[in-house]
Amino acid sequence: MGKLTTHVLDTAHGCPAAGMAIALWAINESGERKQLKQITTNGDGRTNEPLLMDEEFTVGVYELVFDVGEYFARFPDTLPSPPFLNRVPIQFGIADSTAHYHVPLLTSPWSYSTYRGS
Repeated sequence: MGKLTTHVLDTAHGCPAAGMAIALWAINESGERKQLKQITTNGDGRTNEPLLMDEEFTVGVYELVFDVGEYFARFPDTLPSPPFLNRVPIQFGIADSTAHYHVPLLTSPWSYSTYRGS
């Protein structure tokens, strides 16, 4: 069976983004959103378990919302008020429920990037 994982790297400080809140949403065909999970990254910037796996991991559209603003607020010297980035949403589709989908976030207070990892 497939699974969904994530990893957050703090590119401003050159370290994993430990303690970042992340919400996982499912989005149906009419655009309605349902929150599936609210989690926090561990010391390695990862979640302790896959976000979705086994029978939870199905074909569809999902969104991860990373609370970047709250995370970088711990470093007051790096953030203006209000912050440039607050919540970073990444909407993506799962087309193969047998594959591993890894959605990492590389972020600073002013930019972010993502890709489908392995």
